[in-house]
Amino acid sequence: MYKKIISLILFFLLSLTSIGVLAQTQRQNTRDPWLQPFSSNSIWNTPIGSKAKYVPANIKPASWIAPDTEYFFRLKATDPKRPLYTPGSWTKRCQGKNTAYISLPIPDDLIIPDATTKPYNTPNNAAAFLLPDGKTLVQVGVLARCVQGGPIYGWRYFPDVSIYSDGRGGAHFGSGLSSFGGSIRKGELTNNKPIAHALKVLIWGEKYLYYSNKRKGFRYPGDRADSYAAKRYKGTNRALVQGSLLAIPPQVKQKSLKLKTIPGKKIFQALQDYGAYVVDDAAWDAYYINMESGVLEEVKQAYGFSLSGNKGDFFNDINTLFSQLKVVDNNSPNSIGGGGKRRRPLAPPLNQ
Repeated sequence: MYKKIISLILFFLLSLTSIGVLAQTQRQNTRDPWLQPFSSNSIWNTPIGSKAKYVPANIKPASWIAPDTEYFFRLKATDPKRPLYTPGSWTKRCQGKNTAYISLPIPDDLIIPDATTKPYNTPNNAAAFLLPDGKTLVQVGVLARCVQGGPIYGWRYFPDVSIYSDGRGGAHFGSGLSSFGGSIRKGELTNNKPIAHALKVLIWGEKYLYYSNKRKGFRYPGDRADSYAAKRYKGTNRALVQGSLLAIPPQVKQKSLKLKTIPGKKIFQALQDYGAYVVDDAAWDAYYINMESGVLEEVKQAYGFSLSGNKGDFFNDINTLFSQLKVVDNNSPNSIGGGGKRRRPLAPPLNQ
């Protein structure tokens, strides 16, 4: 009888250990939606496929390279609720009382500076607020908050989206694409892991983006172009519009490009494996890559150079990479990334 009881106890303990190992394995095989959001088959998480049809993009070197900074906030129900208003104008944002029909719990000390005209600085400031429910994303463009404890300003994207959805739409209003998906997050340019998602970029509409009566400046997954597209998009390449997926073809080898910086090499791999979506107009001779607020500072601390400027190794690396980009012309709802065998596995399921 004694031996039987001991055997039962041992069996019970082994069962608990097995359950613990299984649970730990399951956690390791899932991902945090805050750090890598949206469904595994989202446009942001789907790698380029073997059936991708590449057509020339003919992108030339730009005069300026910089991050297009995005702001992400996990809101706490305990913070005071402040109203969201639409900006007064593109250059005077913290003005007016036109409501965006929502109040958000925002720390009183949060400040996002207004635009300026001298010097001229009008950042897009796309942003995403994760509500305290842990699921709902409120997305805004042109975010500003000039006074501690005061209201916040931004053009709100409708409808709100779930962090567990495909995450296509958002407050990059030049294309209608997400403020949250596709952004280079803090740590991704300084850690030893590859970037495992598509990127977002801005190019000069007047030089590159195409517009006609049949293709009105955008394509899937974008759902719009800028309001001025008919007058100011003067590109001649029909494949290159808002929402176009750009990627470096597989036959291009990193070594052949002679990249000098670690961030440049990491961005190369992401552009080849996942590509980058055109989400807004750079509005001048510049290339912008969307990055979370704080990435520029941590790269400066880690490597000693700026991601923003008109000279240097990183500037040269990015111009080299953009010159290698082609349009994945068969990117579609039924063949995201061109279809076929994926260059990388799909992202694991999300933690619930």
